Amino acid sequence: MAEGSTLADLVSHYEQKIPRLKQFLPSLALSLNQQYAQVDSVLHDQDEVALLPPVSGGNSAPEREILPKRGFLTRERIRTDELARTLQRPEDGAVVAFEGVVRNNTRGRRTLYLDYEAYEAMAAQELQKLADQACEKSAVREVQIVHRLGRLEIGETSVAIIVCSAHRGAAFDACRWTIDSLKKTVPIWKKEHFEDGAVWADGEPFPDEIRVNAPAKQGSGKTE
Repeated sequence: MAEGSTLADLVSHYEQKIPRLKQFLPSLALSLNQQYAQVDSVLHDQDEVALLPPVSGGNSAPEREILPKRGFLTRERIRTDELARTLQRPEDGAVVAFEGVVRNNTRGRRTLYLDYEAYEAMAAQELQKLADQACEKSAVREVQIVHRLGRLEIGETSVAIIVCSAHRGAAFDACRWTIDSLKKTVPIWKKEHFEDGAVWADGEPFPDEIRVNAPAKQGSGKTE
């Protein structure tokens, strides 16, 4: 790309090379150096750009590795109860734990197992960012997010969120906000394997502020 090119120029370049790309653009988000970015962002030499489709939605590490991070990825079994015990402190009046679990059917089709993939470097950062935001937004003491990658069998935990707080209301609010936001913004994708084939699960739409072709804000006269 020429000096001074933007993400919009890069997208246009690949639209010319891959005409089918245009039909997918309204649902995509862009990242620049593993951070969500707008189409007017200027590119520099050695930048890393990703075009991201909508995301899907245990004793995974020893205690000394869990505590410094509020969000991380693992290919090991998630043990939510152990994580909760590690995080809990005497000042906590509430510990709320959420587990996303692999179920045995999707839209009437029998599910055999799931495969999770991620843009790993960015996903780890986004999990950490979400946990930090949840703590600040809901005024809770601690939030931990762990997401599993690889093949998951029926009944296994794909994602766990633990919230520690002085009060239960804030803990429940933070947990719900975190899982809802994760399903929309963290670059993790789910492939569903059935008896008669496999498909990538449809993701929830990205928030308007990070979509490539988001609808124009009313009265603004432009597309963001």
